[in-house]
Amino acid sequence: MRVDQQLRLDEQLLLFMDQLEALEEKRHKLNSLIEEGWFSIAKARYSMGNKQVSALQYASEMEPLVYVETSVLEGGTAEFKCERKENKTEELKNNTIEDIGAKETGLRRRINTTQKGVKEEEQETDAQVKTKAEPSTPEHRDPLKWFGILVPQNLKQAQSAFKEVITLSAEIASLQSAILATRKEMQAQMEKQEKTEKTQPEIKKE
Repeated sequence: MRVDQQLRLDEQLLLFMDQLEALEEKRHKLNSLIEEGWFSIAKARYSMGNKQVSALQYASEMEPLVYVETSVLEGGTAEFKCERKENKTEELKNNTIEDIGAKETGLRRRINTTQKGVKEEEQETDAQVKTKAEPSTPEHRDPLKWFGILVPQNLKQAQSAFKEVITLSAEIASLQSAILATRKEMQAQMEKQEKTEKTQPEIKKE
């Protein structure tokens, strides 16, 4: 029984060291990507101008392209995953085009009466105003289009670097949760081993 507990504790210690090493590597990569992203933005500002790459170019209405999903595993550790919505842009565009087409065909149906003609024209204008006022899907969901159509390569490199930073941050958060769970399990195993060592000498004395 004591040998099994010692082997279990050794396995947990090796796992704990591997997790710490992986966490150190991911943090180093994260810092490098952040520095690379800001350095690329600085290059883009130098080539385009400070006013051309700033918060003034942000869209008035912004939608998140990345969502973080959290889940709790059996051991009590939290897992974080990034889900991107970029692949659904074309589907949303097609749906809006179909909706607009259906509305236009419905509005073309008119009754040739003098009394209802004015009302139908008012309904048509109201429907057009509503369709314009409804929040449609943005034509350019890529944030790079905020700064122009032809953006420098440095700005694209900054975007790709920060995209990787988001994914890596979720991996680091998941790994930190796993490290805390492993350390808690190690402490419980060590306390259990100390109790068994204290009780065994008392049994021998008796």
